Amino acid sequence: MLKTSTTTNDNGTNKVSECNVVDESPSQRQSEGQQPSAPVRPTEQSTADEICYDLAQFRTVRVLNNNSTHKCVALLGHFGNLSPEKQAIVVLEKRAFTETEITTVAPDASTPTQREKIAQHSESEVERADVGKKNDPSGNERTFFTSSSRLHKEFVNDVYGNFLCTVDPELNRLKVSIIYPASEKHIVKHSAQHRYMVDETAEQYKNITLPHLEHEQLSLEWLYNVLEHRKEKERILYEDPCDENGFILLPDLKWDGKTVEQLYLLALVRRRDIRSLRDLTPAHLPLLRNVQTRGIAAIKERYGIDASQLRIYLHYQPTFYHLHMHFTYLRYDPPGTNCEKAHLLSTVINNIELLGDYYQRATLSFALKETDKLYAKLVASESEEPAAKRTKTDLDPSQ
Repeated sequence: MLKTSTTTNDNGTNKVSECNVVDESPSQRQSEGQQPSAPVRPTEQSTADEICYDLAQFRTVRVLNNNSTHKCVALLGHFGNLSPEKQAIVVLEKRAFTETEITTVAPDASTPTQREKIAQHSESEVERADVGKKNDPSGNERTFFTSSSRLHKEFVNDVYGNFLCTVDPELNRLKVSIIYPASEKHIVKHSAQHRYMVDETAEQYKNITLPHLEHEQLSLEWLYNVLEHRKEKERILYEDPCDENGFILLPDLKWDGKTVEQLYLLALVRRRDIRSLRDLTPAHLPLLRNVQTRGIAAIKERYGIDASQLRIYLHYQPTFYHLHMHFTYLRYDPPGTNCEKAHLLSTVINNIELLGDYYQRATLSFALKETDKLYAKLVASESEEPAAKRTKTDLDPSQ
């Protein structure tokens, strides 16, 4: 049974780390001269701001989203041992294959194994120390190609065969994210819904979107905790302390910080007066170029990934309205890289260089969920347009 802890944030997803691990194999503990310990019942408030979660106590109410493309599922429920009245969202996601798990290089090879090469760029110093020590019971490194793996035949026809494979549990871990307590906004965000394209004009942004944000956006307290080093200080990959053009680069909550093949970093700017793409002007070009240049250099130094292999972009609309940029590995296709969501940073810089008030004048297209209040407001504004304007819009292209 795994119990985990996390610091409660309001950004939509809490990163889960181990709080207290109870060995699943009491016999193994006994064989080492230890007595099996009884599970420690977690409490809702183990420290001033830390909660211990026990997945055995989670009770599912309904499935919010089952995404077969990204191999993840979002569940709504509650933790019976915490508070049955408070809702929780648990997101389970299957991890990607890593090169360290599929190598078959002999341990005594004269050249460094791929596992060791990847470890040089590992997010965690502890992970580096463990490289080469994660062995199965036979003493071999944990990969899919060991005696721990078992093939279960579905069919074999000539040179083709289909099998199901049972592998070492250490190689089959799930990434778990927990939101607790979950608000209605969180539930809507993680629910599967029909989505609709909208074309937001500059006028609609000023008159509809901007007022909407004042009342509906999620709290940014978690972000200020990071900027002020109150939380997640140990996760910071790079920091530029400049108040005007500085930023903090750290792993996005969707990344475990270790699987380089799924690299996903977030650059949070220090300035608090820039909400999104819509606010950017020529005065912000030094900031944008600084994030681009220093972010690329930091990733190259830490992970050995070149600029040509990085996808650097902004979201519009973003999940939270404090300017930030996404750095992802080009080999990885995370959610939010589609054309109706992502705007490449290089393109944003170029647009502002060509036309200083580009993002104050442009019509920006994006998709919204059907239950999003902003979508209802934008649709309502379209129906309230003057008749003459609607007629002009609906003209047959051949006329």
